Amino acid sequence: MKRAIIYSATLSLLLASSCNEAPKVQPVASYDFMEVTTADTEVESRFSASIRGRQDINIMPQVSGTISKVCVTEGQSVKKGATLFIIDQVPYQAALETAEANVKAAKAGVSIATLTLESKRELYARNVISEYELHLAENQLLSAEATLAQAIAQHTNAKNSLGYTVVKAPSSGVVGTIPYRVGALVGPTIPQPLTTVSDNSEMYVYFAMNESQLLKLTRQHGSMDAAIKAMPHPELSLSDGSMYEHQGVIESVSGVIDQQTGSISLRAVFPNPGRLLHSGSSGEIVLRYIEKDCIVIPCIATYEVQDKTYVYQSEDGKATSKIIKVSKYDGTNYIVREGLEAGDIIITEGVAMLREGTPVQLKGADNEQITTVTEQQ
Repeated sequence: MKRAIIYSATLSLLLASSCNEAPKVQPVASYDFMEVTTADTEVESRFSASIRGRQDINIMPQVSGTISKVCVTEGQSVKKGATLFIIDQVPYQAALETAEANVKAAKAGVSIATLTLESKRELYARNVISEYELHLAENQLLSAEATLAQAIAQHTNAKNSLGYTVVKAPSSGVVGTIPYRVGALVGPTIPQPLTTVSDNSEMYVYFAMNESQLLKLTRQHGSMDAAIKAMPHPELSLSDGSMYEHQGVIESVSGVIDQQTGSISLRAVFPNPGRLLHSGSSGEIVLRYIEKDCIVIPCIATYEVQDKTYVYQSEDGKATSKIIKVSKYDGTNYIVREGLEAGDIIITEGVAMLREGTPVQLKGADNEQITTVTEQQ
């Protein structure tokens, strides 16, 4: 009985001591914040691009034979009509001479048939020969004239074939690689062209824009042509990261959307006076334009869960998450498309460590004072 009284008294003293203790204080962390504002912002969009010469013409031989002379070197600038290659001309010269002889023979045949017909007509008028012989002479003349026409056509073909042995540049440009050399047998069916002549005075730069971007621009400006005219002058970022010194002009938009990528091809034209740009190289098209009244926030003020972007706001002293839609602005900032309005307050510090409902205090702000958290006893 005494033990029970002692235990009860001890328990009462412990409880009284516990009730008289002051609650423990846990400080609330303070975080940097920002007030969302709107402003006119220069927006930069980048698109992968491929660079092509204004004309890239594959030079294919039109006759067969061995190359007797290569008249240019790789990388050489040539004018339209300049001689690039000469194919062995001997057999084609002989064919032309044969065709010329055939033409002369055919002309002689026509002359003989003409004289014969005139004689037959006189004899027929005197009733010396029959009508059959007269018609036979007329048909012989027609046959001789046909032979002459055929000989002339063969002469033309032979002359053209001889001309094709001299391979000329169809346009001004720069000579590409030359896989065939003197002595190589070439013809119209060779797997590789003799070379490529690229007109590099101006360069075509092709890039793709997704369908939604194009629709937005078209609706904004009323038509596709107006949208193209309103587009900013494109800039070109080269493969080494440097910016090309000349601006371009967007010239055309493809009329077909790629079903696999959902994008549409655009073509920009860039001057190339120093021949720094080469056909077949790659880069990025950079478009810069001013976007009116847009909201820009730092990337560190956001976090992502399952491809959705969130920010934290302070409500009643606690962190509250909110879904927003953003697009890339630069390496450190986003442009907010949906979810925030001017005047909203968002937390910009330690967002990755916060959780829904975490007590927060905004640095330097007029916070509702959250001073203690009483531990449960």
